[in-house]
Amino acid sequence: MNIDTIALHAGYHGGNGEPHALPIYQSTTYNYDSTDHIGQLFDLTADGHMYSRISNPTVACVEEKIAAMEGGVGAVCTTSGQSATFLSLTNILSAGDHFIACSEIYGGTVNLLAVTMKRFGIDMTFVSVNDPDEVIEAAFRENTRAVFGETISNPSIDLLDIERFAKIAHRHGVPLIVDNTFATPVLCRPIEFGADIVVHSTTKYMDGHAVVVGGVIVDSGNFDWNASGKYPGLTTPDASYHGLVYTESFGRAAYITKLRVQLIRDLGTYPSAFNGFLLNLGLETLPLRMERHSKNAQIIAEYMEKSDKFESVKYPTLESHPQHELAAKYLPNGCSGVISVVVAGGRDGAARFLDHLKLASQVVHVADIRTLVLHPASSTHRQLTEEQLVAAGITPGLIRFSCGCENVEDIIADIEQALQYV
Repeated sequence: MNIDTIALHAGYHGGNGEPHALPIYQSTTYNYDSTDHIGQLFDLTADGHMYSRISNPTVACVEEKIAAMEGGVGAVCTTSGQSATFLSLTNILSAGDHFIACSEIYGGTVNLLAVTMKRFGIDMTFVSVNDPDEVIEAAFRENTRAVFGETISNPSIDLLDIERFAKIAHRHGVPLIVDNTFATPVLCRPIEFGADIVVHSTTKYMDGHAVVVGGVIVDSGNFDWNASGKYPGLTTPDASYHGLVYTESFGRAAYITKLRVQLIRDLGTYPSAFNGFLLNLGLETLPLRMERHSKNAQIIAEYMEKSDKFESVKYPTLESHPQHELAAKYLPNGCSGVISVVVAGGRDGAARFLDHLKLASQVVHVADIRTLVLHPASSTHRQLTEEQLVAAGITPGLIRFSCGCENVEDIIADIEQALQYV
């Protein structure tokens, strides 16, 4: 099936006389007929749901749908995008390990990776998506265990050359983890270009309506953990499951199974059934919305580029974007609705512009069905140092303009009236 059909039909399949729409299984626990069956569940030798801290039928249908949309062998939903990023890494990293991340990523993720995870004894090194191969190669250490980047960076709108980074990571026997939040599988499927793990903040386009915070991790099933020889957590016995070896028992789904039955079990970062239900509603219209978001953003970016009130406009389909050719390769059907634009007059100019918008909402959110704007240096990236801001491509006048699904003429009219104050 094509992805727009998958978005509607994958995951839940109502049987004869059963609900047509995905039901909400609002229960913490599940009935079984025997102690033997429950024992098999805890030994991971039988399928089923034992407790909603680990899995839930409603959320499981959503996980199956997202895995199908991304082309993976399995997925696990989480309570936030930050949780998804954290678990995707800590599923294969321990104290004393090291990983590499692109500097052009979301500010909250920068803090998670460079500050919080270091408190757990996990070290990391930043590289740029624009660094040549030799610079990226030099960042690897004997204890490097992963490479992390964003398909479309937030908010600088830089693109990750997924295929290039995947080849570099694989030469060193480690997986590439890609945050595909802005692109969504509708516009780009990183697994097809060599990514091994895909994460999302489902709070953004997947939900699309600013009603539910969430995240998801998708396993491609393609990375050979045994051949790498660097991941004993997956290839040696797990004492908490009577010596079970994930790669032996679950094959291609070893990574995602371990993440659920070990990390989700212990940390409890699993979403509720109702949150899964709401996310599914968003997924059903995701292909339609991404087409409109991208179309509006293209028109608005072209309009902004002609105005002298904007010092620069960054959107991948513009010929002025330094990675225009990468956009044609990875994002041929659109580049989402997010534009990175620098307003004339620096921080003050940006504030005047934002404070006078009427249709667009100034909120700490992005990738919503309504047009949203934000000044990252004052909000989402406020905790970054000046050096980190520069590395992330954030200048004082930069704003993140997230085009919604309103009529594009109305969005432009709102921009025009606000520009009178710049």
